[in-house]
Amino acid sequence: MADAVEIARLYESARDLQKIKGAVCWPLFDKKLIETEITEGRQWKIVIDTQIACVWATTFSDPQIWEERNADASVYIHRIATNPIYRGQNLVKEIVRWAKVYAEKNEKEFIRLDTVGENKELIRHYQKCGFDFLGIFNLTNTDQLPAHYHNAGVSLFQMKVN
Repeated sequence: MADAVEIARLYESARDLQKIKGAVCWPLFDKKLIETEITEGRQWKIVIDTQIACVWATTFSDPQIWEERNADASVYIHRIATNPIYRGQNLVKEIVRWAKVYAEKNEKEFIRLDTVGENKELIRHYQKCGFDFLGIFNLTNTDQLPAHYHNAGVSLFQMKVN
């Protein structure tokens, strides 16, 4: 729980980068969301030299984004945020290594993630990390999703575990 403030700071830093790059920006995430994910064991981090280098959240169900594909046994990765001093160090590849083990341990067939909009640089980056780009989809039911999902196409990515 002691990491909640730093996680929120990393999300703010990610928002700043999204603004600079002209990408769809994340909204402010409620502190309760972060605390709930920590309590449920769904908030993860990479630590380098005692500093949080990167954070992300996971879930095993994501029906509003993945719709009918949600029936597949998958681990869904959300809100990857990298500490600015560790950007460019391919930490997503480290997350992928971890996620493969985590998915196998939890008997999941796919690792999935999404990003809002057509961020071509991020699409290429996720592909270099081993994800298949499935395309940009318009979601049909976004009422329970954060605001940045409303009225925007969503880029979907997946990787088969084995």
